[in-house]
Amino acid sequence: MLQLVVWDVQHGSAIYIRTPNGQHFAVDLGTGSYGQQGRSFSPLLHLKNVYKVQQLDGVIITHPHRDHLDDISNFDTLNPRVLTRPSHLTEQDIRAANEESGGDGAIEKYIEINRRYIHPVEPPDPYAEETNGGVAFSTFCPKESAPSNLNNHCIVTLISYAGSRLLIPGDNERPSWDELLQNSAFVSATKHIDLLIAPHHGRESGFSAELMDNMSPRLTVISDGPFCDSSATGRYGEKTRGWMVHKRSGGTEDRKCVTTRNDKVVVIECGPNPGSGRWPQGVGQQTRRGK
Repeated sequence: MLQLVVWDVQHGSAIYIRTPNGQHFAVDLGTGSYGQQGRSFSPLLHLKNVYKVQQLDGVIITHPHRDHLDDISNFDTLNPRVLTRPSHLTEQDIRAANEESGGDGAIEKYIEINRRYIHPVEPPDPYAEETNGGVAFSTFCPKESAPSNLNNHCIVTLISYAGSRLLIPGDNERPSWDELLQNSAFVSATKHIDLLIAPHHGRESGFSAELMDNMSPRLTVISDGPFCDSSATGRYGEKTRGWMVHKRSGGTEDRKCVTTRNDKVVVIECGPNPGSGRWPQGVGQQTRRGK
């Protein structure tokens, strides 16, 4: 089974992916938990201490905003082999876009890691289908908008396995979707997908009716915070087909949208049956680190 865990970070995003042959990936580095773990919960340390993951095969950072980087102090604990990020952004772009956050340690750590992962990836490609037990990764990265809004430079990742397709954007807003919808390869690859992680925490600013008409996902998952997030949940529900999910309390129900704030950690497992999946209880440049 391909397993995807959407952590219930209190704001931002953090996702863990385990392939059928035991490769490990993370997308974004948010922290905190709406469940029992509290504000200090680190998904990366949880992977190491509870899941017993010793090394990540790849990390995708959709864009360098604080709420997607708060766990970056634990980045080296799992010694990622490959880092993917919107590498066309300059240090000046990154610092200017994060001035309001105070330019604290998370941004400085990101810039340090960005400088360190500078070498081309050597074969085998960690994102290739033959490397991951049949799981294929594709990334798309818009670049045309002004760098003053990093949201419109977020990497979008498409994961395909055994007939199922899962789309993981960052905080993409409408200008970046308009750009990507001009890309015929993107439009074809994302038509009638199975799972969408809603962009920008389900906010109205990330919603694109044209995009949703093309994707028509079976389930939309929203990684949301307490106040302004999830403002477009109803609109996502109108464009989502519905998927049978397993409830923690037992039984199943047909859902169109689930949110980490209300539903806590969301786990999706996809197997060899096309469109199968369950929720149980519970391109930027690819580079390797310098020596």
